[in-house]
Amino acid sequence: MLTIYRTPLIGENQIMGEVQQMQKGDWINLVNPTPEEIRQVSEQTGIDEDFIRYPLDDEELARVESDDGQILIIINVPITTNAAVIYDTVPLGIVLNDEYIVTVSLTDLELYRNFAGGRIKSAATFKKTRLILQILQLQTNIYLRSLRDINRRYEALEVRLRQTMNNEDLNGLLNLQKSLVYFTTSLRANDKVMEKLFRTRTIRMYEEDRDLLDDVIIENKQAVEMADIYTTILKNSMDALASISNNNLSKVMNFLTVITLMVAVPTFITSFFGMNLPMPLAASPLMTLAVLIFCLLAGLLCFMLLRHMNAMK
Repeated sequence: MLTIYRTPLIGENQIMGEVQQMQKGDWINLVNPTPEEIRQVSEQTGIDEDFIRYPLDDEELARVESDDGQILIIINVPITTNAAVIYDTVPLGIVLNDEYIVTVSLTDLELYRNFAGGRIKSAATFKKTRLILQILQLQTNIYLRSLRDINRRYEALEVRLRQTMNNEDLNGLLNLQKSLVYFTTSLRANDKVMEKLFRTRTIRMYEEDRDLLDDVIIENKQAVEMADIYTTILKNSMDALASISNNNLSKVMNFLTVITLMVAVPTFITSFFGMNLPMPLAASPLMTLAVLIFCLLAGLLCFMLLRHMNAMK
């Protein structure tokens, strides 16, 4: 899908909106583009087709690359999924030259919708550097919001698991853990990209732009720290749940052991009277009652011994 955004240079209504025809100064957004769309954008903007194709690989690494007056910035942005894993990340490519800015991604991203219709008042397609920094800032804010959502989901799962442990909630914790791993890896990679932009002056920036980029770097580091904290908490919770599960299993096994011994001892005693052998006092009318009482006492003795052994642990 190819979408063209433009902000009017003159007039009071300088709000970014969609247009049909491409011209210099436009922002061109490609979402899972066809080969024809890639070729069209490359021919009209003069941007290398390879720079447009790189972000379409979902395993592409975050980086900054420049060649022949073209700059490629690849970052990882968060997305929600319908699969078992709640959150994932995909590459977002930002390609710019002197006349155009092109964004490329495999999926339609939330941040695009925030720019359309003038939701971000200061965004303008003719301010390419500022627009890039606003994209970086917005995706960092989406990370922070998603991390807070992950924490809320974790707290809800923890409450349910404290009441009753079931596989569905345990799988939910595992999926949150996977999401945090993806986030942590992507945020660290994005941090290196932003630091390189700030350090090497790959893109031309005014002092206000550098201040904005510095703020974005700080927010991204905050997101990294949040992801690390939530990952540690979740890992400790998973370990604690595993210990609780093992402890509960141990209690069940101890209970079954007690029951087995209480049943085994009377069975062992009464089995002698089932043999075709003469037994002392077998003809006595009180023998049956005596055997039952002895079996009960033996079983009770086994129960008390096992209980004492458990108390000594």
